[in-house]
Amino acid sequence: MNRLNIVLAVMGIGLVLLVFNNSGGTTFGMDNNDFVNIVYLLPLALVMGAGIWASRHTASQSLRNLLIWFVIIMALATGYIYRRDATEMGDRVLAGLVPGRAVVVTTSEGGQEVILHKLMNGHFEAEVMINGQPIDMLVDTGASTVALSQADAERVGIIPENLTYSMTVATANGRARAAPVELGSVAIGPILRHDVQATVAEAGRLDQSLLGMSFLETLGSMQMQTDELRLRD
Repeated sequence: MNRLNIVLAVMGIGLVLLVFNNSGGTTFGMDNNDFVNIVYLLPLALVMGAGIWASRHTASQSLRNLLIWFVIIMALATGYIYRRDATEMGDRVLAGLVPGRAVVVTTSEGGQEVILHKLMNGHFEAEVMINGQPIDMLVDTGASTVALSQADAERVGIIPENLTYSMTVATANGRARAAPVELGSVAIGPILRHDVQATVAEAGRLDQSLLGMSFLETLGSMQMQTDELRLRD
């Protein structure tokens, strides 16, 4: 049996097993996705091994080649096994370099947690999806509601001219008039809320939109740890 027949036989058997176990989700006790990767890698390893043994190199050269391939295969297997940890670590490093980038991690209980890194100015900022549009916002526990500048309000589909500025709010630029609105959706990472109460400030009175308590108070927990702010759904 040549190498091609071996590869086809292994892949064929693996395909049959996957078809029969598709509804169960596992094959030989492992997840079907993991089994697919093994079915793909096993014939590749067999072909490489056969090629090495069939070569006309000396015994020492063959042994050296086997050791090299063993190290490569082990490195690939280790990278695959710890791929989620590597991805999470890469995201955390990138979040430290890119202001406002949120890191999503899985907690020991299986839930998801969003981590924000403190900026050089001492504040926490995040890219928040409002009505499907990304808005850079300052996390502000002192703000009673989510507060939008007029420019950001227009970006999420709100027409400022149609609003009634019936509220008085305190901003970094002093007291200002604001209009109450309801946002269809507000999300940061996997944390999503619908029908969130918010305000839109008068033009020029709010330099940056605020992620206030009308969203933050719906969280399961919010913890500040050194230079990190952790938000849990």
